[in-house]
Amino acid sequence: MSLHDKLNQSMSDRNVDDYLDLLHKDFEVTFHKSGDTFSKTEWASMVTGMMGNEKFIQESSRCIYENDDVLVRHAFMSYPDDSREAVMMVAMLKDGKIISMETGATALD
Repeated sequence: MSLHDKLNQSMSDRNVDDYLDLLHKDFEVTFHKSGDTFSKTEWASMVTGMMGNEKFIQESSRCIYENDDVLVRHAFMSYPDDSREAVMMVAMLKDGKIISMETGATALD
């Protein structure tokens, strides 16, 4: 199963442990709006809250490109405040796991 498929499955199942297992121990995420970066531990706390909220929904996702070094995906997301975004994610891979991730999002009406 591809990393993209594993990521989708963990999000669909709301399985935080499976999701976090896809992240390298040196993982870092960069937020597109602020440029702030977060470690795996910090991100784990955020992901736990997101997946625990039924109004945080990945409506759909498609893989743009994936190889041993990079995963590029596009998804439509719904959030607890009833907003929606189209989200592009670029993830750099190391040892079969995501070591860094950055997203860009466009608000949808």
